[in-house]
Amino acid sequence: MNFNLKSILIFALLIVIMPGLFGCGGSAAPEPANSSTSNTSPEAAADNEPAASTATGGTVRVGWPGSPDSLNPAMGVLEEAYIVYEMTYDTLYDLQFDGSFTLTLAESVDMSDDGKVYTYKMREGLKFHDGQPLTAKDVVFSYNLYKDHEDFPFLNSYTGYFDTIEAPDDSTVVLTLTDPIPNLESQLIYLYVLPEHIWSAHSEGSAPTEFENTEMIGSGPFKMVEYKQNEFVHLAANLDYFDGRPKVDEVIFQTFANNDALVQAITTGQVDMITEMPATAVPTLRNAENVTLVSGPPLAPDLRDIFFNQIAPENCPPDDGVCSGHPALRDRQVRLALAHATDKQKMIDVAMLGFGRPGRTLVPDGLGSWYNSSLEDYAFDLAKANQILDEAGYQDTDGDGVREMPDGGQPLEFRLYWPSDTPEAPRLADLLNETWPQVGVKLQPQAFDPDALTSVCCPAFDFDVIIWGWSSGPDPSDLMVVMTTAEIPTGSSETGYSNPEYDRLFAEQAVELDKDKRRELNWELQRIAFEDVVYIVPYYKEKVQAFRSDRFEGWLTDAAKLELADPTSLSVITQVNE
Repeated sequence: MNFNLKSILIFALLIVIMPGLFGCGGSAAPEPANSSTSNTSPEAAADNEPAASTATGGTVRVGWPGSPDSLNPAMGVLEEAYIVYEMTYDTLYDLQFDGSFTLTLAESVDMSDDGKVYTYKMREGLKFHDGQPLTAKDVVFSYNLYKDHEDFPFLNSYTGYFDTIEAPDDSTVVLTLTDPIPNLESQLIYLYVLPEHIWSAHSEGSAPTEFENTEMIGSGPFKMVEYKQNEFVHLAANLDYFDGRPKVDEVIFQTFANNDALVQAITTGQVDMITEMPATAVPTLRNAENVTLVSGPPLAPDLRDIFFNQIAPENCPPDDGVCSGHPALRDRQVRLALAHATDKQKMIDVAMLGFGRPGRTLVPDGLGSWYNSSLEDYAFDLAKANQILDEAGYQDTDGDGVREMPDGGQPLEFRLYWPSDTPEAPRLADLLNETWPQVGVKLQPQAFDPDALTSVCCPAFDFDVIIWGWSSGPDPSDLMVVMTTAEIPTGSSETGYSNPEYDRLFAEQAVELDKDKRRELNWELQRIAFEDVVYIVPYYKEKVQAFRSDRFEGWLTDAAKLELADPTSLSVITQVNE
């Protein structure tokens, strides 16, 4: 899901463009599969509009600033990867816009009296994209694959309470848990069902992590046509989808390295929809002809964070860890001072143009009562920050404006990194570079390609401070788990934070069936992480998206949550009749 915006796991942001924007930072998108110009050279395509599809549903072009890091659901980390998984694979449950869960591949479920055994009756006639049947045995194979491989960055963690998964016949899945848990539905919405007839050849040892899965044979509403990393993802409608074929024929997601080009593409009609943009583009898009700008609570609550490399030497992963973080960041007083030196409201006003709310913890306010609303934030107070560092023994002994460690050695000079596909991150870095030096901290700012940033982040821990973000699943455990000690070697922990009391409480809430008691435990977990200053959370984001009103209609803009990139929305839009 950082489900790594990091994304964690969830529904991300999409986008695309027609060929012809080479000089503006975007690569040429492919022609629709049934276009008469599908073999046109890139040079010719740059000078000509693509021919219209001969099918009636049309090709919706979506533009985004990133790209999937992997087509392998077991190994994906970035948000863009998970939106493609949502388009091409199915799970036993779907999360609805109102926060409820519905069965998808299964038509019914029965739970045993002790809450440990779930028996699912599969729908009839399910098929993968290659025409092979999808049965209960594929579900069992997939769940066991995720369960047996701790080296999967995220999906293995959802199987922590799985005891056995069995298929007594082709239409029945029996899932037995080690303990009854309160949130099984939220655990299963990310466990994508893979075709055993393909993946069985890649299921042993390191093979599942090395499998590129370029054909992406799934059972979802869309299927893979072509993918070029950092250029485009080309999907076609699954005409045999069990829940009804999408109304569009194709979806093409186009990667842009330049946010200005992305905004220009929606205003000129080169793309039909964008779901991520710099806040500075909002006034322009509000006034653009045939462009509709919408905002609302995101389907996956989205937050921006600033985190520190806190890995203790004894916890450095032996195989992957570099663990080069500045030792001062392991001192809670330093992190506390930096929290007081961070002007969250200015970040919201300047970088987001007001489309955000000050954050506290990784559990966003969009999760309702799970969010610990009792926490009082650290006030922006430079005098307080300086006082904290003075009292902790960090002095500027040579008068160069940069404090040193209490032993008089290493200066407080931190590497500040962020992903190049996050539109507001450079402005946030600028704002930190305005205030943190006022408390004697020097920054070395640098943007990274998201894949490169992931490689230095976790579990390498080869950084000091990173600006990134998370999209949250519907359960508080989805993000709170990343601060457990067990996730340090897996790559899910990006901070290296380790606290035995936190670990104990997290394990306790994971099996607490009483919702009120579980809420109390989660509030306590948030309090611990907040007081330890594991993260600084500048804001929870408001979703702002845009689409061309003269191209497609029927976007789900009036639901309880907003996510135009979700297959629920992309499957129902239709071309505007001219």
